[in-house]
Amino acid sequence: MESVIQLKKELEKISNPTQAEKLQRFFKTGKREYGAGDIFLGIKVPDQRKISSNYQNLSLKEIGQLLDSKIHEHRLTALFILIKKYEKADDKEKNKIFDFYLKQTKNINNWDLVDVSAPKIVGDYLVTRPKKILYKLAKSKNLWEKRIAVLSCYAFIKNNDFSDTLKISKILIKDKYDLIHKAVGWMLREIGKRNQKIEEEFLKKHCDQMPRVMLRYAIEKFDENKRKFYLKKL
Repeated sequence: MESVIQLKKELEKISNPTQAEKLQRFFKTGKREYGAGDIFLGIKVPDQRKISSNYQNLSLKEIGQLLDSKIHEHRLTALFILIKKYEKADDKEKNKIFDFYLKQTKNINNWDLVDVSAPKIVGDYLVTRPKKILYKLAKSKNLWEKRIAVLSCYAFIKNNDFSDTLKISKILIKDKYDLIHKAVGWMLREIGKRNQKIEEEFLKKHCDQMPRVMLRYAIEKFDENKRKFYLKKL
């Protein structure tokens, strides 16, 4: 418990109210916005990473206490610690961290928190395992669980395994959230960087159903003529 208190004190010491105000706007923390209620201290990410390196011995219970905080930097720093613990863990401990993470999805509730952690924990764990949980998350009513499902696929894409990404993209193709449109488009673009033929096979079947922002993200690396070709199909 003492370590958690000390970590919070360290973060508080370098808080920046001016930066915090900017982050409150950037991460859409107003009423009815996706980050409603999130509170920022205004600390740069490299500083959080640096502080997190001094608290690698925190237990999962203590990390959970940080994730329960309303303060964004407490939760992000907790995830930096959790990622490092996962990377150093044996298979048994990785399983515990994976299960712990999935029980904490209510606290992994902004896009940066998802993006930094889902590929490195959920995605990495599932690379050689059944991926049924991702389909459950993709069909969740919770925005962040859906984004976890999408971003976890990044780990598979890096291994040139695209099948689950394409299936989950299809599930979410008409999702109502802009942050899901962007995430799906991003993952499709990552597939295209490795195998443009496979990405285009998907696009030719589904581009006319895609929200414009999803398609724009997906085709960002295409040449101008090809981008125009797909955009005309909307």
